Amino acid sequence: MSCSDEDTDDERTAIRKELSHMTMEELLNLKERLGSKKYDEAMFGASGSRSRNIDPNRSFKRANKNRPREMSSKIKVAPIFDSTELPKKPKFQPRDPRFDSLCGQFDEKVFKKAYGFVNHIKENEKLQLKEELKHETNQKRKEEIKYLIQRLENQERELKIQKAKEEKEKQEKKERLEMAKRGEKPVYLSKSERKTKELVERFEELKKSGKISKHIEKQRKKRVHQDRKKFKMLKNKE
Repeated sequence: MSCSDEDTDDERTAIRKELSHMTMEELLNLKERLGSKKYDEAMFGASGSRSRNIDPNRSFKRANKNRPREMSSKIKVAPIFDSTELPKKPKFQPRDPRFDSLCGQFDEKVFKKAYGFVNHIKENEKLQLKEELKHETNQKRKEEIKYLIQRLENQERELKIQKAKEEKEKQEKKERLEMAKRGEKPVYLSKSERKTKELVERFEELKKSGKISKHIEKQRKKRVHQDRKKFKMLKNKE
């Protein structure tokens, strides 16, 4: 060891002796003023390394190259779990408010009163379609418009039939109440009697409007279609 190295070691020893009387707070303030690099040089030597006594020529090679490297304890290991224990995604179940008790009790009268404006919208839509049909030149679009108009007219007709049926039921209920007030026994029609009565009334209505032949032809085509469908099903079974 040279004379200069001995002097440096003596100086470093003296500095350490002085620092040993300082509090931790004073040491931290000193390190902050000097900087980490100069502070380490004063404490541990010019290299700034706390392990300056380690031989720089020392070899760190593994004795066996096939030996696996040491795994760091900081690496997180994936948890072991069973895939069957994973939470299952709930199956989507559509809800129909008409049959869902959570949506309240369905009242047909309240529903018709609340959504009565829809019938006026459909009526205006039918008028617009008829006006569009007059000026349309595309044959494909014409067929689409005719189909839409026919569907709206069918809905109107069904609505009228339903209203007439409700009026008749209301009238029958009123008549039964009047009979009960008079002390008479109310008359209740069976399902078959009510159906027969409705068919007779329907026939009389068609007869007055002159559409009875058209209705009979429509019913005939319907029966032919049903018969063909049944025949086809029987043939497929054979």
